[in-house]
Amino acid sequence: MVSYMGHIDLSNQNVEAQRAAQIHDNIVTVMDKIRVTEHQTGRSSGEVKLLAATKTRTVGEIMAAIDAGVRLIGENRPQEVTAKIAGLQTLCAQHGLALNPKSHDEAKVMNTCVGFHLIGQLQANKINKVIDHVGTIESVDNFQLAERISRRAAARGLTMGILLEVNESGEEAKSGCEPDDAFELACKMATLPGLELQGLMTIGAHVDDEAIIRKGFAHLRTARDAILQSGEQGTAGCSELSMGMTHDMEYAIREGSTIVRVGTAIFGPRAFI
Repeated sequence: MVSYMGHIDLSNQNVEAQRAAQIHDNIVTVMDKIRVTEHQTGRSSGEVKLLAATKTRTVGEIMAAIDAGVRLIGENRPQEVTAKIAGLQTLCAQHGLALNPKSHDEAKVMNTCVGFHLIGQLQANKINKVIDHVGTIESVDNFQLAERISRRAAARGLTMGILLEVNESGEEAKSGCEPDDAFELACKMATLPGLELQGLMTIGAHVDDEAIIRKGFAHLRTARDAILQSGEQGTAGCSELSMGMTHDMEYAIREGSTIVRVGTAIFGPRAFI
């Protein structure tokens, strides 16, 4: 297990009123930025979904974000999914919400459902820790991992949503497939049983140059569009673009992001990495 899990009770369902109010206010600020950017770019209000990135955050803190209107949460590590899932399910049920329901219509998704994504790297030996608890794995970056998720999901009678992670920045420290391989890889993944290819994901370039950051986001959008327009088996639902975090969220929205993954701007700086 990662070291910080020995220092934080991630399953703690309690949160101080002042902390909950702080999280609420931060979410209002983030949502305002999203809506303003949507308006400035001619996009429909609500087209961009806010995913709260909850690494190192307790169940109580996450529930404060859900109470403030967040309907997508994302964990980086399978161990945290395991530590938090029971508490999140309990509190969501108490609040009349379904956490990661396996079947629902779009209206219910918007009003009473909370989606749960895995947004960090997933090792093959950790698949069983998340497959029954999350609805989408955003960090699938190779066919072998997709095959293993497919086998586990199909054996359980599940359909697991996946996003293909693409390393648009070319930075060695980042995971993700090569941009030139994205089209072929996505089309292959889309044919696997037990999987639903929902879109593409990337992490923006770690630079201060807006043009460079936006270029990577724009390229991912172009790749997504090519996959959607291909007519290949299983690609009709490849609509999501998960790109943009606290520091580059507005650039991503301008380039077509449908999911922004925000942690620091909601919860503040992390005490642990």
